[in-house]
Amino acid sequence: MAALPQISEAEFEVMKIVWKYAPINTNEITERLVKTTTWSPKTIQTLIKRLVTKGVLSYEKQSRVFVYTPLFKEADYIGQESNSFLNRFYNGNIASMLSAYIENDKLSESEISALRSLLSKDTKKGGK
Repeated sequence: MAALPQISEAEFEVMKIVWKYAPINTNEITERLVKTTTWSPKTIQTLIKRLVTKGVLSYEKQSRVFVYTPLFKEADYIGQESNSFLNRFYNGNIASMLSAYIENDKLSESEISALRSLLSKDTKKGGK
């Protein structure tokens, strides 16, 4: 898969709404984000326009309203960002990353337990 466009943290907040509720119109996006951010409707519209320009959102005009649909899945974006982070800071070595988090008390006991559970499921399936 080709690399997905880079989006800012603010654009990602818009995308979370679109991924969850698509197809969704400008007013619905604005209503939801005004409740959870300090952004003005104009700022939100600017972010939406940027996402269209970057090729992240498509839209169609339905009567007097623009309706937006994402052009890629949230999981694809999260996966790309996770891989980018892992490669940038840990040379692609997930064991090094987890070790650094554990050694620096960045993971709670419950998170470590959840990871153990995930790893044991993978080994039972014959994972890597």
